[in-house]
Amino acid sequence: MINILLCIMAGIAVGYLARKRTVMKYTGSLLSVAIMLLLFFLGLSVGSNEQVVNNFTSIGLDAFLLTVGGTAGSLFCAKWVYKKFF
Repeated sequence: MINILLCIMAGIAVGYLARKRTVMKYTGSLLSVAIMLLLFFLGLSVGSNEQVVNNFTSIGLDAFLLTVGGTAGSLFCAKWVYKKFF
């Protein structure tokens, strides 16, 4: 955990020092590439795990139900807050 916090703090320091440099305009693109690589390696890890692949249908159904429930709950709460305060 301390490694993660140190990386974030180092990134903040470097970002602060380099904020007026031209390299900063490429930060969004580099971040997108890094996220895509992380997602690729996550998919590679999931795809190579036989237990996950064998239970993919039940995991998928659970994930779908959690997604629908979470979205419905968020919409319900947002509508309630909107009616209550606006």
